Amino acid sequence: MSIRRLAKVQPESFELSTENKKWAKDLIKKYPKGRQESAVIPLLWKVQEQNSGWVSEPAIRCVANFLDMPYIRVFEIVTFYTMFNLQPVGKYHLQLCGTTPCMLRGAEDLKEVCKKHIGDQMQVTENGLLSWVEVECLGACVNAPVIQFNSDFVEDLTAEALEKILLDLKDGRPLKTGSVINRVNSAPQGYKHSS
Repeated sequence: MSIRRLAKVQPESFELSTENKKWAKDLIKKYPKGRQESAVIPLLWKVQEQNSGWVSEPAIRCVANFLDMPYIRVFEIVTFYTMFNLQPVGKYHLQLCGTTPCMLRGAEDLKEVCKKHIGDQMQVTENGLLSWVEVECLGACVNAPVIQFNSDFVEDLTAEALEKILLDLKDGRPLKTGSVINRVNSAPQGYKHSS
């Protein structure tokens, strides 16, 4: 695993929105008294969602204070788990699976498409629309290669299909999720569901 560092440029502060503060207080009630630290990962998810897809240093401090836990503990969690982005990402942040099944089915070609249309990993396009990063398994190996777009998945990708998706997103057309070859769930390719 590579070293994960916080972005060099950080906002001055971060505060949970009123709605998210209420959500977090309700979340903490689900845990036994004195175990509010157990809410750290879902709270970091909510912070990342509120903060346009990334967790800033002031947001880490906010979570630590909110949960009354040491800052270093929250820092360790956010820098360990790759599901937390430590720098700004595009409106559509692509996580491209690069593990063996996806690699064998064309993930290397997908990386080249990302480089062509977006740039290097964790680079955000000038219009703020797209960014990408290679990740470990996304858990849909049978439908490889797979890319997660924010919280949605697109499966059975080819370089041509990904290129079309990226051009559609740039032109404001909605993302179509699921299998690009219309695979039924995880059934073999070409399987026809009988009624």
